[in-house]
Amino acid sequence: MSTESHLRRDAERNRQRILTAARQLFAERGLSVTLNDVAHHAGVGVGTVYRRFPDKEVLIDTLFQEQLDEWARIYEEGLDDPDPWHAVVSTHERALELWAHNRALKEILLGSPHASKRATQQRAQLHPLAAKLIERAQAAGEIRPDATTQDYGVVLMMVGAVMDAAEDLSPELWRRYLRIALQGLRPEGTPLDPLPVAAVQPEQMEQLLIGAWKRR
Repeated sequence: MSTESHLRRDAERNRQRILTAARQLFAERGLSVTLNDVAHHAGVGVGTVYRRFPDKEVLIDTLFQEQLDEWARIYEEGLDDPDPWHAVVSTHERALELWAHNRALKEILLGSPHASKRATQQRAQLHPLAAKLIERAQAAGEIRPDATTQDYGVVLMMVGAVMDAAEDLSPELWRRYLRIALQGLRPEGTPLDPLPVAAVQPEQMEQLLIGAWKRR
């Protein structure tokens, strides 16, 4: 193997180590992660990271597009589901599962001040898919006629707040409130869906409120 080929392989190996470390850190800590943090976690020098990614924005953009593509696939698979209501529920559950495991993605999609450009990109790519999903269910009589696609965006924001507040108390609690919120957008008289997670106990409410304040 030539020296040049060896250097190219080393460079690509370092790039993958950087991306793997960045995925982990951004998922765990959100957009506050620094390139120094990434270098330390990847076990490479800070200069190595800066040669590959001149600033954090370039690194975030690389990872965000991967996540955005995955989010779009979830909506596209929902549109392939022959049951319009099941598609609405499963698509929102799967989307929120991505948030639950990736804090940076959640911050970007909720319009963090550090991610306004990416949030605009997200809306441009995903809104048409979400609109098709909702309009199809509406046409089938599964969603109340006065509901809009924006209502479902607000539902994600609301449930995301529950997700943050209950992270240490009941990590799956958000699933209960997603079902409650989605049920409220169904036509009057529609049978209630079962709630998949038990409610918190009265004595746990203080812990839930503390969790909400910690995330502000």
